[in-house]
Amino acid sequence: MERYIVSARKYRPITFQSVVGQESITQTLRNAINQNHLAQAYLFCGPRGVGKTTCARIFAKTINCLNPTADHDACNECESCKAFNEQRSFNIHELDAASNNSVDDIRNIIEQVRIPPQIGKYSVYIIDEVHMLSKDAFNALLKTLEEPPSYCIFILATTEKHKVLATILSRCQIFDFSRITVADTIHHLQYVASQEGITASEEALNVVAQKADGGMRDALSIFDQLVSFCGSNITYEQTIEVLNVLDTEYYFRLVQCALQNDYVQALLLFNNVLNKGFDAQNFLVGIGSHLRDVLVSKDPETVRLLETSDSIRQHYQEQAAQCPVKFIFKALDLINQADINYRTAKNKRLTIEILLLKLCQLTAPQDAPAPTAGLQPIAPHATTPQTAPQAVPQPAAAPVVSTVTAPPVSAPRPAMPAPPVPSIGRPQTIGRPQPMPSLSNLRNNPAQPVSQPAASTVVTPPPIREDRNVPFTREAFEQTWITLPRLFTKDDRIKATLMNAQVKLQEPATVTITVANPLQEQEIQRVKNQIKQELANQLQNDHIEIKTAIQEIVNSSAFTAAERYTHLSQRNPQLEELKTNLDLMLE
Repeated sequence: MERYIVSARKYRPITFQSVVGQESITQTLRNAINQNHLAQAYLFCGPRGVGKTTCARIFAKTINCLNPTADHDACNECESCKAFNEQRSFNIHELDAASNNSVDDIRNIIEQVRIPPQIGKYSVYIIDEVHMLSKDAFNALLKTLEEPPSYCIFILATTEKHKVLATILSRCQIFDFSRITVADTIHHLQYVASQEGITASEEALNVVAQKADGGMRDALSIFDQLVSFCGSNITYEQTIEVLNVLDTEYYFRLVQCALQNDYVQALLLFNNVLNKGFDAQNFLVGIGSHLRDVLVSKDPETVRLLETSDSIRQHYQEQAAQCPVKFIFKALDLINQADINYRTAKNKRLTIEILLLKLCQLTAPQDAPAPTAGLQPIAPHATTPQTAPQAVPQPAAAPVVSTVTAPPVSAPRPAMPAPPVPSIGRPQTIGRPQPMPSLSNLRNNPAQPVSQPAASTVVTPPPIREDRNVPFTREAFEQTWITLPRLFTKDDRIKATLMNAQVKLQEPATVTITVANPLQEQEIQRVKNQIKQELANQLQNDHIEIKTAIQEIVNSSAFTAAERYTHLSQRNPQLEELKTNLDLMLE
């Protein structure tokens, strides 16, 4: 029985042309070989599984090939290439810095550098995971890395470039490997499947590529796992079952529920997701990613940002045509806020359910404003138009409404005696104030009585409260301020802020509250109107103004003994007499 080899090793690239997704880097290395512009050290950095070590091996094999092809690839027929393929080459040395990171390991390399290559032109030293070297090991490598022998080339590979010393980086040509795109990953997986005689749907391979997150080695490992479960036919349903991935159809259905304002189905859908064992936070992140994909699918210029298969891309474009842009913007903002609050929420499920309710209300029609009860519009007279009296502003409470029934037109109107004017207080106003007749009408027809208004709804205006401006003393203000914290017995934070704040009364009625920090100032601003109203009621003064200030922090150095004594003696002159009587001296 033939020994099984995993796909990541079996289909590992052996030429620059077979490297996936790194065209710019492979072309640069080819040109360097063709022009004989080889540096003494290279640094390959990038995410895992993108071809750093693979490119290092291909590069080392190619520069030692005795008969390179026209495309500047290794021939695989000369003695150097055969030795490399059979893993017996003495010109290419690989070191795993994760387990060989001491100074002694680097010294062994330095000793080997002195030995020239036996077959080929160069001795290549590939140090993988170079960021794992200790600082002393890096320092030991510096001199050799900068000025190695002419036949020696170093290739360093790492996933964490920021951990490599700057002195090492300055001695290397740096190549940044990028993540492999979803399209390139799907294309390579289709090639591997065709070589193995396996049928795989494009949707299933898209899930594999998304799960691999730009790493070809991870994608091939997942592919082998699916082959073990599905056999020779890999379907989308089996893929999401094996990888425990939530089907994108859930997100499409959720957006439809939001567009139709169907919060019931949205809550049931979320409950179904939880019953299948999926994490609620992953579901929350998935909603945001889905709406982002819907947004980029609305415009032909941004649809290329959507890394997915053609069939799923078409599904996204169909839903994008149904979603208003304003809806997507608001939904993304709500999801972002829910993601921030999710980590600190005690009831995490309720946090997501509230989000779903808000999403289902984004496109709901706004409720019409309720009609104002108790006030009926007055129909204009059919006779000669006249200037309507100015409306009296009404308070928030329901106004007092009284209806006066007019007598029949045929019956004579009895003379109404004028109401007596009270001797004390303000004159009382009954009903709506009547418009004054013009001087021209009185001059032309002095006997004409003042016309009475037609029968209508009469609204009694509220009594006008007097403007209180009673002077108060500083002692009265201080006594009132002491009682203010009792108003906030349920809010310990504002209560403590009021008790610790510095209060200053300025003429005539300006109160300045000085607090320690901006947070306390925000608390005072929140209850500013309540404090002002309480002071006005207690002191019978509506002209009190509230201002806030933050206490300035003065950075002062420590006082010396002489400065402390001078300060204390100024406050207490008897201290100087005590010092003289006891014959004391300052240290």
